[in-house]
Amino acid sequence: MKRENYALSKQTGTNEVAAPKPSLAFGDAVALIVGIVIGAGIFESPALVAANAGSNVAVLLLWLTGGAVSFIGALCYAELATTYPHVGGNYHYLKRAFGQKVAFLFAWARMIVIQTGSIALLAFVFGDYISQILPLGAFSSALYAAIAIAVLTTLNIFGLQQGKWTQNLLTIAKVLGLLLVVIIGLSFATPSNPSTPSTSEGTWGLAMVFVLLSYGGWNEAAYISAEIKNRQRNIARSLLWSIGIITSIYLLINLAYLRGLGLVEMAQSQAVAAALMRQALGEVGAFFISLLVAVSALGAINATILTGARTNYALAQDFSLFRFMGNWQYQKSTPGMAFLLQGAISLALVGLGSITRNGFETMVDYTAPVFWFFFLLSGISLFILRMQEPHISRPFQVPLYPWLPLLFCLVCGYLLYSSLAYTGVGAIVGVVAVICAIPLLYLDRYLLRNK
Repeated sequence: MKRENYALSKQTGTNEVAAPKPSLAFGDAVALIVGIVIGAGIFESPALVAANAGSNVAVLLLWLTGGAVSFIGALCYAELATTYPHVGGNYHYLKRAFGQKVAFLFAWARMIVIQTGSIALLAFVFGDYISQILPLGAFSSALYAAIAIAVLTTLNIFGLQQGKWTQNLLTIAKVLGLLLVVIIGLSFATPSNPSTPSTSEGTWGLAMVFVLLSYGGWNEAAYISAEIKNRQRNIARSLLWSIGIITSIYLLINLAYLRGLGLVEMAQSQAVAAALMRQALGEVGAFFISLLVAVSALGAINATILTGARTNYALAQDFSLFRFMGNWQYQKSTPGMAFLLQGAISLALVGLGSITRNGFETMVDYTAPVFWFFFLLSGISLFILRMQEPHISRPFQVPLYPWLPLLFCLVCGYLLYSSLAYTGVGAIVGVVAVICAIPLLYLDRYLLRNK
């Protein structure tokens, strides 16, 4: 942070030091977390979960389990975030617990796999649903995904700032879309095949990968921990309230899918929300919900592009090898080179998704093992920091310590195993991409010593 603040002072020609200020109230934090988590994934993952669940009860139980796991994880993150409030979030915890090398690997993984994989994943959701309106052939989803990434990256490089009204409208559209799906599914839609036989023997490990993908994002509260008012109290409250709201919505939306389509149709659908609306209201309904999901996905893509590039810029401040991304265009308020690199990686991942299996599923394969590995390390860091820094003030402590954090770590370990055992070539590419950071780390240290 010191180097970044110095860079900002140098660019502005002042001695002012930029630092995050506590400006988010409890309600702001809840709205932000819920907005991050309830994204486009809930419109894609339910079909994949249904295909691996085997029964209606199993589908609902999986989504309830996902909420419980997220709740336990939120308790662990509440302790970390209230004890170590820092704009670096996970990077800061891992650096304190494991040192600079592990923190570097996390920053690299966020740049090359987690964040860019999320951009590509969201772009495929946009492509899947906009293709329901105007298909472009066999590779329609991939083409739309690439266009969305290219356009939004270019707009951000030009310094486009998302306005408050734009964000509000996108959020309203997303919430209205979900509420509409719930109402239609529970009230009007009737499955063409009312019986719901098992679609498979059930692969719960893989199903949970998709479930927890849709719950992913609540941990981003760590990155706003330094900006929440009365953080000793509100960080934990905002996390736990958010998980409760999200779990309720996810159970309702999946119940609507099951009531409106049935398990078999749900599992076979390429765009489950559109299929439900088509079943109930015909092509008009499918067009309307597809447009809403596409708009929601675009908003999520843009936010992920914006935050990801700024993470890359911060990485450039600490490691000389990535200094080329540290050129901040002050007048435009954009890290131009960071945007370009992020956009190029995201487009390459769209290419990977288009030549392997379904794009969305391949991006889940690509990101899941890396995500769960570092999530596991974050859980372990709670134990390490308690042992290393026993006398530090902890405004919030995980109840039933060490059992709940241990359970969270065991679940993360199981999901890490599942994401490796049940996924395809995308997982291998993601793991190899992170391993490639090891020689880069030592090269950076060598260049720093011989500078």
